[in-house]
Amino acid sequence: DDSLWKRKRNPSLTEDLRPTSIKDLYKKIQKDRDAQAEPNSGPPQPSPVGQALRLAVEMASTLFVGAGLGWLLDRWLDTRPWFLLVFLLLGGAGGLLNVYRTGKRFNGPAEEKKRSED
Repeated sequence: DDSLWKRKRNPSLTEDLRPTSIKDLYKKIQKDRDAQAEPNSGPPQPSPVGQALRLAVEMASTLFVGAGLGWLLDRWLDTRPWFLLVFLLLGGAGGLLNVYRTGKRFNGPAEEKKRSED
């Protein structure tokens, strides 16, 4: 008997768990997927700590890149400290702009909700 051979080959399977046809298997898979699916599931929302760390890293990285570029240009052109100061200011301005844009994007849905309630 074929079912006896299957049980001997894989004793963990029982008759109840094995689907009788492909359609039954498809229905069981769909049922399991529907049970696991959450309504309105989208990308997870970042935590406030994660948002703060992201903003801090963006600000620091733009400052470091600006300072590094200014320092390299000053060494190459022998114009110390002018390029360092200029690029440090540009890096700081770029970092503030990134923080402003990111903060605006994070607050966008909250402000939309607040306006719709008024």
